[in-house]
Amino acid sequence: MAFRLLTTSSKLRRGLAVALLASLALAGCNRDKELEYKEQSIYEIYSQAVRYLDQGRHSEAAKYFDEVERQHPYSVWATTAKLMSAYSLYHANDYEEAVTRLDRFIQVHPGNRDIAYAYYLKGLTYYEQIADVRRDQDKTRKALQALEDVVTRFPTTPYGRDARLKIDLVKDHLAAKEMDIGRFYLNQRFFLAAINRFRVVIDTYGTTSHVPEALHRLTEAYTALGLLDEARKTAAVLGFNYPASVWYRDSFILAQVSDRQLADSRERGSVAAIPPAAVPKSAGTPDDVARDTERLSVPPQPPGAPALPSGVTGPTGAPPSPPKPPAGTPQ
Repeated sequence: MAFRLLTTSSKLRRGLAVALLASLALAGCNRDKELEYKEQSIYEIYSQAVRYLDQGRHSEAAKYFDEVERQHPYSVWATTAKLMSAYSLYHANDYEEAVTRLDRFIQVHPGNRDIAYAYYLKGLTYYEQIADVRRDQDKTRKALQALEDVVTRFPTTPYGRDARLKIDLVKDHLAAKEMDIGRFYLNQRFFLAAINRFRVVIDTYGTTSHVPEALHRLTEAYTALGLLDEARKTAAVLGFNYPASVWYRDSFILAQVSDRQLADSRERGSVAAIPPAAVPKSAGTPDDVARDTERLSVPPQPPGAPALPSGVTGPTGAPPSPPKPPAGTPQ
């Protein structure tokens, strides 16, 4: 019995020691994340944050901008420091924390002079996280919503004009995702599921570059199901809106094939659905989506953008220069 008690006591001491070491390690981590409190003037803290930002030490800059608010919460600089902290975190690729800071800034300071920039930077934060078209597009949808907020709230600002360009590219990316899924369903002969995906491209993303192919793929799916009238109507829409498209040429060939198949089936006294083997391969980017995957493996970049104010970058996806600090800030 005594031996058992000693063994239990020894295990308890070892457990306490492990718990103590874990708590010390956690405390060390917290000290790394937060600056040790040292009373400084607001000029000293803000100047150090700006120096770190200029040196590309964005995580350290964010900590010092946070320190401005912690030590001088009622200063006119504290509000700007909140936005500058989010800007620093964006450059440090800490996107989740940057969005959290921006949401807080927007909620607490809706009438701030830099509120348009806060909305725009939030949109860029999601925009930078747009993933390959073969992956989940949740961040892409959030980027679209955030950029549309900028256009709705601040349409005449430089941020609104640049957001419009990015919205077109985000929609093109989402349309490419729907096309990728639709092609998969088409290849697996799940024609109704494929039709639903192609309809989304046409109805929701009707201004994107994927609409001609979506119309052609609809023609393929309708033909495979034996819905020849619907196939002809879809091909006619494609020919009317995109007469020079390679997809219309494919649809025209497909219509001829379906007509022959229909004539043969009528001669046999029955009308049968056109088998998938009768559907020709498309001339453009056929069922192989490797080209789409390669093209969309990085966030979309606009081909050009209108001139923005000095220090503001648009086409590269980088954010405009951060808002100017209040007058009297040491440089």
